[in-house]
Amino acid sequence: MNQITIERASLRTTIDKVAAAFSRLKGIKEGLVGADQPSGIQFEEWDWEVGVGLYGFLRRALATQDRKALDELVAWYAWQIERGLPARQINSTAPMLALAILTEHVDRPDFRALVEDWADWLVHQLPKTEDGGFQHVVKERLNDGELWDDTLFMAGLFLGRAGVISNREDWIDEAVYQFLVHARYLSDPVTGLWYHGWTFNGRHNFAKAFWARGNAWITVAIPELFELVPSLSSKDKRFLSNVLKSQVGSLKRHQRDDGMFHTLVNDPTSPLETSATAGIAYGILRGIEAGILPERDRVHADLALMAVLRQIDQEGVVHGVSDGTPMGHDLDFYRRIPNLPTPYGQALTMLLLIDVLLKGGTN
Repeated sequence: MNQITIERASLRTTIDKVAAAFSRLKGIKEGLVGADQPSGIQFEEWDWEVGVGLYGFLRRALATQDRKALDELVAWYAWQIERGLPARQINSTAPMLALAILTEHVDRPDFRALVEDWADWLVHQLPKTEDGGFQHVVKERLNDGELWDDTLFMAGLFLGRAGVISNREDWIDEAVYQFLVHARYLSDPVTGLWYHGWTFNGRHNFAKAFWARGNAWITVAIPELFELVPSLSSKDKRFLSNVLKSQVGSLKRHQRDDGMFHTLVNDPTSPLETSATAGIAYGILRGIEAGILPERDRVHADLALMAVLRQIDQEGVVHGVSDGTPMGHDLDFYRRIPNLPTPYGQALTMLLLIDVLLKGGTN
């Protein structure tokens, strides 16, 4: 299959619509909340859904050297810090990734101080599981003794980049260790797919679910780590590259002919799921860009891209996204999760579309 060609103007319009729908789904009014200006970033809440979207916006702003967009990010973070940030946990760490990168482009000592304090908190105060894994603490529950696959995107990437910008090898080492310890307990050596979670309280993988969105977080996180932490050792790159190639090899075998993935990757009776499809496509593209995956894998990203585009309506709402998914204890739990528009579906779709716009595949 040849590389897909999409009109750049059409793609930009779609991205703008998806971003606007993101704001509407969060119930946010027009304008930068809390500021006396008519436009700007429209996300009031500080959470992981917003964090994923902000990372996409920042990548686009830096690639296009859009100073206005960077200034809007600065204003948003300044306002959030002034009003007071929520309690620290895994999911509330997600917006810190874009902030860490932003500190490399603006002179804000207060931003840098927050980045360093938060990274130190992750290393020394976040509850740890056996073997020193980041316990997947969220605002709803402590999840005692549990490792979840989304932790690596929500917190691991931030810690790695914080280590780079602060010249803290110990933080970088800890971030890499989290990837390794999560791979030990969540990556299935038979299929290459990742389980949703692991508990040391019982020592099992819960429902043994190969949850698609969880797998997408991994497909994205590994190549992102390669870019965010250029100093990764050759042995760590070798290990993580093989983990990703094994996972993507299995994902390709389970991709439908129309490009979509199911909520449970290996269960064709489970619902189709757009956020996972977008995340996997984005991760494959990033894996190719990082030199981990071969160029021939682009066909699978292209198929998924076209499938995701078909799920976006005229208002920019991404359909076919499974609702928030806590840890399931049987596979039917995942099959019963309803599909509905969600902010993270919008965010993962934005990451994919922005990468396609910036890196090629368009005319």
